[in-house]
Amino acid sequence: MTLYAIRLSPGQDLKKELTAFVREKNLQAAFIVTCVGSLQQAILRLANQPGAITRVEKFEIVSLTGTLSPDGAHLHIALSDSIGTTIGGHLLDGNLIYTTAEIVIGEAGGLIFKRETDPATTYKELKVYKRE
Repeated sequence: MTLYAIRLSPGQDLKKELTAFVREKNLQAAFIVTCVGSLQQAILRLANQPGAITRVEKFEIVSLTGTLSPDGAHLHIALSDSIGTTIGGHLLDGNLIYTTAEIVIGEAGGLIFKRETDPATTYKELKVYKRE
């Protein structure tokens, strides 16, 4: 396993920056190890909902988890507002950093992650291959 650490700055888009980092480093089987920071805007897809919700307020990032590869990412985030109410869901583009995001990314050196359409779900789902 190889580890990378990055810091995002105010106004950067969390998902877009992670996607760009994975492509820049040509990471084939990346995953989020940890993330702390804050957002000023959250755009999430909640469980079993077709559309997104947008919240423009300050949030603490209390968890970020998921997999990343050059052909896509599947990330979930949990956020806490100013009174501790927590919301979580599927991370979409448009989640903007408020003060910082400190992120550690791992890569499984012997694997390749691909996103392929699953006939049962009709979504692009994770397929794991051994790297040769």
